[in-house]
Amino acid sequence: MPMGIVAIIGSPNVGKSTIFNRIIGTRRSIIDDQPGITRDRLYASASWLTKEFRVIDTGGIEIAARPFQEQIRAQAQIAIEEADVIVYVVDGQVGVTNDDREIAKLLYKSNKHIILVVNKIDDITKIADIYEFTSLGLGEPIAVSGAHGIGIGDLLDRIVKLLPDGQANKFDEDEIVFSIIGRPNVGKSSLSNAILGTNRVIVSEIEGTTRDAIDTKFVRDDKNYVVIDTAGLKKRGRIYEAIDKYAALRALAAIDRSEIVMLVIDAQQGITEQDKHVVGYAMELDKAIILVVNKWDLIPRSQTAMSEFTKEVRKQFKFLEYAPIVFVSAKDKARIDSIFKALDMVNEAYGRRIQTSVLNEIIQDAQVMNPAPFFEGGRLKIFFANQVDIRPPTFVLFVNQPKHAHFSYMRYIENRLRESFSFDGTPIKIVLRARK
Repeated sequence: MPMGIVAIIGSPNVGKSTIFNRIIGTRRSIIDDQPGITRDRLYASASWLTKEFRVIDTGGIEIAARPFQEQIRAQAQIAIEEADVIVYVVDGQVGVTNDDREIAKLLYKSNKHIILVVNKIDDITKIADIYEFTSLGLGEPIAVSGAHGIGIGDLLDRIVKLLPDGQANKFDEDEIVFSIIGRPNVGKSSLSNAILGTNRVIVSEIEGTTRDAIDTKFVRDDKNYVVIDTAGLKKRGRIYEAIDKYAALRALAAIDRSEIVMLVIDAQQGITEQDKHVVGYAMELDKAIILVVNKWDLIPRSQTAMSEFTKEVRKQFKFLEYAPIVFVSAKDKARIDSIFKALDMVNEAYGRRIQTSVLNEIIQDAQVMNPAPFFEGGRLKIFFANQVDIRPPTFVLFVNQPKHAHFSYMRYIENRLRESFSFDGTPIKIVLRARK
């Protein structure tokens, strides 16, 4: 079910990231514990009072900045267009600034829900200072202290009241729904056209041409598919980086709606850190993943070219060893059939259910062949296993003490499941529960 979007905007150094961390309950905007993924955190999922939503942390807006005033205004405008709720953060210690007034003018003209948050009110005796900000014309402000967590609950209460009710995806159960993601100019729109066999999507060499996520239903070999073409995500350090954070919202929503995600890699440029960043979005949403190497027609032919590139992909994407790799040329419509073979295989794996007796036989054999190491005062013992969900396949392991589970041993268990049941392309979720 698609989530509502909350964007946090404001001038630099007003405490946006601190409030972001408070809302999501961790310091994920500073560090990321996902192996193999290193990126500046843009977003996270959050929940409050059983309602889930996506919260976006943005760069600071300086209306008076030169020479990029136009681009910075565009950032604020895109925030207005893309978010369901905008949390506008100002500095209670500094007071109302010219930047605050200019940004407020942009927000005032919108039809979006605006929550004015006065941050850095660390002393309750200073709470009266927040009413200076009513002059911005954005309603009654909320006093918070991001550093100390004061007022965050009141902020969350107001956010969930303003968020729209989530609506389920309008896709049929028999449809294989996949999105196409990747950096700008890797050929996502060309690949979409090749898959569809028509120029449904405008193709251009200009980076960022595709700003919207476009859904297209089609039938191939009596199977129903939905392809979602998404906006590219630019690498860091560009002038338009802040704008593309909001273009990324559409891509995130597309990933959220899809079940299978195809990451497109440019064969000429090779693998970049941004490729890892982009696919990280899909990994965090537990989507099935296919790696598509495009523009293969531009690579000099040799007997070892494909195997060498495959080795490099596996080296760079160590956290995606389960994802199949296909090589295509969207321009020449070459090897497009391999995409559908991968889609069908991954879709089947994503929805695979394992018989409980067979599952427990594999788990017990795995423990006999390789007993768990001594960790945190004991050895992990798995008594019983049960699959509780699909898309992705999710398993509950009843154990003596979850704290005895070393991450390397759990990776071993996952690998045994993959070897036994062909979970190509799909993540596997393993939940440990202490046996009572």
